[in-house]
Amino acid sequence: MDCENKDSELRKFGSSRTSSASSSLRRRSLSLSLSLPKQLNDDDENESVSEAGDIGDRELQSNRYSGSDRLKFIGENAPEHGVVVPISEDTMLEFDSNSLWSRDPNAISVTAVSPTKLISQPEHKKNDEKTEVPLVLEYTSCLLFLAVLGILGVLLRYGLQKLFGPGIVGATSDHSYMYLDLPSNMVGSFLMGWFGVVFKEDISRISSQLAIGLSTGFLGSLTTFSGWNQKMLELSVEGQWVFVVLGYLIGLFLVAYSIILGIETAKGANWLFKRASMNSSSSGTDYYWRIDSCKRHLIVILFVLLILASLWSMSIGLEVNEFSSGSPKAQLWLACIVGPFGVWIRWFLARLNGRGLGKSGLLKWVPFGTLIANVSAACVMAALATLKKAVNTQTCDTVASGIQFGLLGCLSTVSTFIAEFHAMRGSKYPWRAYVYALCTTLISFILGTLIYSVPVWVQNFN
Repeated sequence: MDCENKDSELRKFGSSRTSSASSSLRRRSLSLSLSLPKQLNDDDENESVSEAGDIGDRELQSNRYSGSDRLKFIGENAPEHGVVVPISEDTMLEFDSNSLWSRDPNAISVTAVSPTKLISQPEHKKNDEKTEVPLVLEYTSCLLFLAVLGILGVLLRYGLQKLFGPGIVGATSDHSYMYLDLPSNMVGSFLMGWFGVVFKEDISRISSQLAIGLSTGFLGSLTTFSGWNQKMLELSVEGQWVFVVLGYLIGLFLVAYSIILGIETAKGANWLFKRASMNSSSSGTDYYWRIDSCKRHLIVILFVLLILASLWSMSIGLEVNEFSSGSPKAQLWLACIVGPFGVWIRWFLARLNGRGLGKSGLLKWVPFGTLIANVSAACVMAALATLKKAVNTQTCDTVASGIQFGLLGCLSTVSTFIAEFHAMRGSKYPWRAYVYALCTTLISFILGTLIYSVPVWVQNFN
């Protein structure tokens, strides 16, 4: 009876711990092989590909649960029997050679465990988890990182427009399928392979907020889907339908291969770095620099807040001087002022990724947060473009263009979109990537046509 009770308790323990594994662990490619039914495995993959780009503020909460490394999978010989058990790092079980592993094909269960002794957690890991930082500090530092790096993304996007535009290189144009934001979308997608895929986990060991700020804030603001869609709408108004099709196809092709190139080069750099550090004595420096205490969080918050205040003060001052001229610089400085609000909205919308529709979680593979952000930004972008043509004043043009470039450019993103597209292409159902891309572009273009193109055709705006 005692053995049966112990076996029953172990089955309950294995089942409950397995079901409580957080989505952040799935996103880091730590998978269970618990003889799950096929439907459950498909659900996990659907959720993973939908969360490949961003999960918003849920990532902070999942990090608090997992502690970045708090759950480990043990049992070196367990895969032979189809079982891998998640347990806490605080206590690890060592099994003797007579321990038996079995599985029930009709249920999630773990049987036969004969622990011989407990292995304590290493001392340096205990020290890493000595203090839990209040959630408000993590949220505050994350919002500040998103704002500062979002402004830097806006500035770089403007610089790439000017560099590759008609004024200097001449590779892009407002009247070509090589639209002005194509270089920034390609650069952002390439860097997404570095900082949003390969090195994101390494950056998170130092600061999860910095990793979020780089991928969601900087790269999300460097790339823009709404600007891409609006240029295609303007080409359609001019009757350049071939350019519209080429703009979408070539644009998707180039950013898709940009993230692949980024991932491959980042893997090569990571291999070189690990090989170079094998003989060095600098291992563990990430523990020293880790922002894992209230004091360090407060220092980072004050430092990043000072940078944000400086950027906003500079932008406001330059906007006041340039506003009356109606120059592109006036639009840029206004964009820097309102850009962080677009980043914050997109970050909160990203919590919908991987959740699906309704209580049953229908269509979990669709990143609804990113989809809503891109489509809504494209629609508002089209509405402001219509407003500029209807009002046709310098003040309206400056304000509307600044909001388009800053708020809406940061609200929409190509880097996150293409990371999700790339994850879907590598999944069990690669066709979903093209369905997702088609839905995003088709919905945005159709709604944009109704909001922008139809009024322009009807009113015959110049």
